[in-house]
Amino acid sequence: MVVMLQRSFTLMFVSPEWQAKVMGAAYFLIPLVVAWVLVNEILFGARTEKLATILESEGGLPVDELPRTPAGRIIRAAADAEFEKYKQQAEEAPGDWRSWFRLSCAYDASGDRKRARKAMRDAVNMFRAGL
Repeated sequence: MVVMLQRSFTLMFVSPEWQAKVMGAAYFLIPLVVAWVLVNEILFGARTEKLATILESEGGLPVDELPRTPAGRIIRAAADAEFEKYKQQAEEAPGDWRSWFRLSCAYDASGDRKRARKAMRDAVNMFRAGL
């Protein structure tokens, strides 16, 4: 990122061609976007860890007792059956971040990482809003 920033300043301020100046501006934006994404992911991880610590102290973390294949992968049918329990809990308490955290873990166990991250983001937002 540092090299890209250095290169962008070189293109924007040293080069006389306008095309180089436009490329320099684009080079300047890329590291900024990367830094923003990186900071967001680190904050997401830290907030998720905080919620996990709170749930662990309350005894509310889901216990991973799902059967696994010899390779260590969770058996999908068992994860899907367990998922229904957590889905029902989240539907019964839609404003409780704890149920959304557990639902996120269930999504992850079922192999749906996109929905797992969405549910975890919802849990983090609810916690931060004080719900």
